[in-house]
Amino acid sequence: MIKIQVGYELVYDFPQPTPMIMVLGTHFTRSADIVSPDYPMAEPAVAITPYRDSFGNLCSRMLAPAGRVRISANGVVRDSGLPDAVAPSALQHAVEDLPGETLSFLLGSRYCETDRLTEAAWQLFGKLPAGWARVQAVIDFVHAHITFGYEHARPTKTAWDAFTEKTGVCRDYAHLAITFCRCLNIPARYCTGYLGDIGIPPVDAPMDFAGWFEAYIGGRWYTFDARNHVPRIGRILIGRGRDAADVPITHTFGPNTLVSFKVWTDQIG
Repeated sequence: MIKIQVGYELVYDFPQPTPMIMVLGTHFTRSADIVSPDYPMAEPAVAITPYRDSFGNLCSRMLAPAGRVRISANGVVRDSGLPDAVAPSALQHAVEDLPGETLSFLLGSRYCETDRLTEAAWQLFGKLPAGWARVQAVIDFVHAHITFGYEHARPTKTAWDAFTEKTGVCRDYAHLAITFCRCLNIPARYCTGYLGDIGIPPVDAPMDFAGWFEAYIGGRWYTFDARNHVPRIGRILIGRGRDAADVPITHTFGPNTLVSFKVWTDQIG
C-alpha cells in the first residue's frame, strides 16, 4: 500500500462574473482510499456547490467573480501500489448479452465517430480473436499510429482527426481506441484522472491530468491506456463518460484567460 499526494492549481482571469462547472476531485469509487480529500477551493472565496451528473461523477459549480480567480486542491489518496489489472483470458460479450448500462458506450459520441471508423476498425482488427486480444491489438495500433505532442492538441480534435493526422495527446489516443472498440461491439468509456510517474523513470515534462479508457469484457470494466501502453501504478480516477466532452476539467460559460495550470501526483512516505 502506498500514499499519493494529488492536487492542482488553475488560475483564470475573468472580465465579468462567469459561471463554471468542474469535474475535479477523486472519484467516489475511491472514497475508501481518501486520506485527505482534494476538495476544490477558490480564491477569492466563493460558494462551490456539488452535484452528480448522469454518469455518477461528483461535479462542482461556481460563479467566478470578475478578475483573477485561483482554483486549487491538495489531497492524499491510498493506493494498492499494484499496476493495472491484466486478464488475457477475458472474453468479449455478444451485444445481446451485454448489461443494459453498458449499451450507451457502444454508440458514437461527440469525439468518437463510430460511423466514420467502422470500416477501418473491421479491416484492421476484425480477423483477430475477440476479447482481450482484440482490445490489446487496438491499443497496440493506436500507440504506434499516433505521435504524441502537446502542440498537436486542440479542443475540436476527434478520433477521426487523430486517425488521419496521426498526432495527438493522451485524450486523442483514448478517443481513437474507444471508437475502434465501439465499432467492434466492445463497450468503451473515457476516463480522466491523475497519473504520475510511479514505477517508471521520471518524465521531463510538466504534469497534466491524464486520459485513458475502460473496455467491458469478461464481465467487468478493465483499464487500458493507448498512450502509455503498459500497465501503470497509481492511477487515480476523477471522472468517466462517453468521451472528454462529458468530463471537462472545467467548463466556463463566458470569456476568460487561463493564466496558469499546474497538476501534481506524487508518492509520499
